[in-house]
Amino acid sequence: MLDKLEAIRERYDNVNHELMQPEVMSDMKRFKSLNKEFKELGKIVTAYRAYQQVLSNIEGARQVISTEKDEDFREMAKAELDELLPEADRMEVAIKELLIPKDPNDSKDVIMEIRAGAGGDEASLFAGDLQRMYLRFAEKQGWKMELVDAMEGTAGGYKEIVLAVKGEDVYGKLKFESGVHRVQRVPATETQGRIHTSVASIVVMPEAEEFDIELDMNDIRKDLFMSSGPGGQSVNTTYSAVRLTHIPTGIVAQCQDQKSQLKNFDKALQVLRSRIFEIELAKKNEAEGAIRKGMIGSGDRSDKIRTYNYPQGRVTDHRIGYTVYNLPNVMDGNIDDFVEQLRLAESAERLKVGAE
Repeated sequence: MLDKLEAIRERYDNVNHELMQPEVMSDMKRFKSLNKEFKELGKIVTAYRAYQQVLSNIEGARQVISTEKDEDFREMAKAELDELLPEADRMEVAIKELLIPKDPNDSKDVIMEIRAGAGGDEASLFAGDLQRMYLRFAEKQGWKMELVDAMEGTAGGYKEIVLAVKGEDVYGKLKFESGVHRVQRVPATETQGRIHTSVASIVVMPEAEEFDIELDMNDIRKDLFMSSGPGGQSVNTTYSAVRLTHIPTGIVAQCQDQKSQLKNFDKALQVLRSRIFEIELAKKNEAEGAIRKGMIGSGDRSDKIRTYNYPQGRVTDHRIGYTVYNLPNVMDGNIDDFVEQLRLAESAERLKVGAE
């Protein structure tokens, strides 16, 4: 491990030197990439330097114990050693976790799509509940959530809603939310008191930057239409809503949230780029084969990942067998336990892969 840490420290110094070069500073794509690497390496180097200091203190304490004639000094050194050894072990574990290969997309913002599935109006209402859950979670994280596009349900909630979430480590915390979410409860319209099961699907895509996906605007068809609300009533009388179609793939993205056609175009392009990036990411994950299969879930939108059971007040994540009996708290945006457990499970899998 020490050899690897020395190599990382050397790379950290080299990247720092590169960032100071005029040709790098004038190349925004390269500068962003190197700056991101510099920050990630910096976390490891800082931890390594602290670890080296503790190892040095351990060596000093042992030296005192073996050579010092004064009994009081030896006892003080023994007491210090008893504190330093567990600390060194904790720091070693923390460094090993930092050395686990990171998903390069973890730091990205995301595009989140929530769609009602089987269950009719109840599924739309559940999709609305999930949107509120993630909105509250985002607020607690200090993130910003923006509406891109939405189709409201006839009885409330959403048939479909597209959101942009921006902040620190957004994809890293939300990427395992992709999949089918299932709710079991008595709908408000149920007169017999029977429990119904409805589903909503969620897709979380890392927001692609321009240098992640290069789009030829000649391959994109732009259609303009009037923004509309529930029932098809016109919200405004100008053609400000934008629909973009990527002709080679047939992928479509639209935005009608803003009054400005230009802003709607920018948001739609952002979604389009992220959807195309997701396809490329899926191809890459498929190519990784067994490594990807060992991770927590595939991120496939058809995977049934979580159940929200209202009569029992229970929420269960089926991928890791993790259950909490505090459903109201979860629906209020307190999904931190699930996020942390899934991240720990992913880290354990990555450590296992790295050891093989």
